[in-house]
Amino acid sequence: MGVKIEIFRMMVYLSFPVAMFWVSNQAEYFEEYIVKRKREIFPPDEKMQRKELEEFKERMRLRKEQKMLKQLAMETQE
Repeated sequence: MGVKIEIFRMMVYLSFPVAMFWVSNQAEYFEEYIVKRKREIFPPDEKMQRKELEEFKERMRLRKEQKMLKQLAMETQE
């Protein structure tokens, strides 16, 4: 009786991770969620959004350069 219980427990312990791996690799379960999430993160290119993003990147680059120049100026004054 004890051996049968141990075999059953071992089967449960092994089947759970295998089942979770199998379920997580089934594309049809997650396809809708993944496509929706991908469109949220990477929306289709629109020229206006692309232009705004480029302007934002340029402003951030200029701000970083100004900050670095201030730090350099302060270091040379000391």
